[in-house]
Amino acid sequence: MEVLYNSTRTGGISLKASRAILKGLSEDGGLFVPDHIPSLDKSLKELAQMDYRQTAYEVMKLYLTDFTEEELKDCIERAYDAKFDTEEIVPLKKAGEAYYLELFHGPTIAFKDMALSILPHLMITAARKNDVKNEIVILTATSGDTGKAALAGFAGVEGTRIVVFYPKDGVSVIQEKQMVTQKGDNTLVVGIRGNFDDAQSGVKQIFADRELAQEMAEKGFQFSSANSINIGRLVPQICYYVYAYGKLLRDGEIAEGETVNVAVPTGNFGNILAAFYAKNMGLPIGKLICASNENKVLYDFFRTGAYDRNREFRLTTSPSMDILISSNLERLIYRAAGNDADRNRELMAALGGQGRYEVTEEMKEALSDFYGNYATEEETAAEIRRLYEDYGYVIDTHTAVASAVYGKYAQETGDKAKTVIASTASPYKFTRSVMDALGTATGRGDEAKEDFALADELSALSGVKVPRAVEEIRTAAVLHKKVCEAWQMKDAVKEFLGIYTA
Repeated sequence: MEVLYNSTRTGGISLKASRAILKGLSEDGGLFVPDHIPSLDKSLKELAQMDYRQTAYEVMKLYLTDFTEEELKDCIERAYDAKFDTEEIVPLKKAGEAYYLELFHGPTIAFKDMALSILPHLMITAARKNDVKNEIVILTATSGDTGKAALAGFAGVEGTRIVVFYPKDGVSVIQEKQMVTQKGDNTLVVGIRGNFDDAQSGVKQIFADRELAQEMAEKGFQFSSANSINIGRLVPQICYYVYAYGKLLRDGEIAEGETVNVAVPTGNFGNILAAFYAKNMGLPIGKLICASNENKVLYDFFRTGAYDRNREFRLTTSPSMDILISSNLERLIYRAAGNDADRNRELMAALGGQGRYEVTEEMKEALSDFYGNYATEEETAAEIRRLYEDYGYVIDTHTAVASAVYGKYAQETGDKAKTVIASTASPYKFTRSVMDALGTATGRGDEAKEDFALADELSALSGVKVPRAVEEIRTAAVLHKKVCEAWQMKDAVKEFLGIYTA
């Protein structure tokens, strides 16, 4: 059965998957959602016998229904290849009572690789299918990981350009070095003076600028997105939850049909929304544990039903979650509102205007699959230390937030269901914070140890080799030095495309 994609803000907009991927964001500012969530058409026992690529095909074919089998399998084979440092693509490691789904074995050592390795191939295939002649300009805001993963995916891809905006003082040293050393004539990286929400809002404003879109079209360009607002990002993320369940079943860790919980460190809400979609496809998932850091806007939302971004923004050791506007939550709100685009649009207008909205009790009941909580900076560090001391397993700060919140959930509820924790980044991406948590002196000010030296110390401590992604940027030249104010973002894009000179 064909799946079409509707806007969360206007009824009557219905696109095939390839068109929704190319557009990225609906012209009304809404996000594209499937008109129905398809059911898995393979049994759990069959899925348990599949490798990652086979699983990915079985999931994605159900959503990307206007892609042929040959097109989709070609995209998958090109995406999940030797650029991942393990043939398994996504290992599942048990430590204590939980199973850690290692989503960081791709070229940029973060979970964003799982979707951004395939998105360029989906997008180019979609452009061919729709006879698109314009050059596609990928516009992306990043809180640290999406940027590099998108750059790595689109660099050198014919017919595309990519512009990445990131908060200049809101990412780790290694995250920034990964981005600003990116090669490729079709790439631009810009630091903005502000936080991720400023960058994300700026990108959305550029997408909504009709006059700019017209100017772009006249010059042979059109925008698309590599953020998780693009349905081509979200669909590939569903695959690894299905794969994780199949692996647990194959390894004899669960019985067929046994319910498992999923805990996800959550910022922009895309990763946990993918788990929600997997559950609604028929995967036996129980509770979706939504883990926040001290920017706990999602925790407060699930507790009270009120989403309120009017609060202090905190810079934490888990910077990819330092977000107060969780864009993908809109897809869940739309569903909770009974797929009512008018009601959803009102709520999003309230968020844009007053900075808050509140859902009805009926809508709150529709969110009962979710449990929200948060971890403080101290709890995050303690969880890194606990897992290492008890099990010799080293995790990054974001994974530690999810692990700590899972512990709170288990203690509060007594729920003994086996739990998969989305391990979203390599500890090598946040070496200073990880080594601090492990009690290693990293120094401060003039005495601070260099981050790459800390990576070597972490390798000696953990017995895990420094990833290729880190080795490659040790001595790489900085190629992107542009910094601007948030209000200058549009000018930066136009200058890069040669349709405006500042």
